Amino acid sequence: MIWYTALVAAVAAERFAELALALRNTRWSLAQGGTEAGRGHYPAMVALHTGLLAACLAETWLAGREFLPVPGWTMVAVVAAAQGLRWWCVRTLGRRWNTRVIVVPGLPLVTGGPYRLLRHPNYVAVAAEGAALPLVHGAWVTAVLFTVLNAALMAVRIRCEDGALARVPEAAVRA
Repeated sequence: MIWYTALVAAVAAERFAELALALRNTRWSLAQGGTEAGRGHYPAMVALHTGLLAACLAETWLAGREFLPVPGWTMVAVVAAAQGLRWWCVRTLGRRWNTRVIVVPGLPLVTGGPYRLLRHPNYVAVAAEGAALPLVHGAWVTAVLFTVLNAALMAVRIRCEDGALARVPEAAVRA
């Protein structure tokens, strides 16, 4: 159980690194004239993702969930793959990557890296990690609750992001 706590703590540390990067990128984007959309749902995202980490530990400790090697190690691999996909997105978007929806005028849509394969690959990574991290140590209630709540939140988020990106001038998309 200690190693699982360390895994969740490592994911939490990674989230703090993401937030630091997002803050730096937010400052850059706003300095370039970027505009933010979707401020209303952002606190819910932060709460859900913070709650995921806390619930992973709470369920495993309080419900006495056991580590089952075959599903557990499989889910560790899914968590690692999700991290790889997330950081591929971060690298591909560069300064444009953010935990917020900020569109900088004059910049074309990114269509390289994982974005040539999927419209929203970062959200695939979030969904995979959100289901897999609790299941590493059998926290199936947390996995189900996060998946359902995240799906509802992602419907709002993707609609917001697609709306913001739709306002990018066509000439910039072709650039």
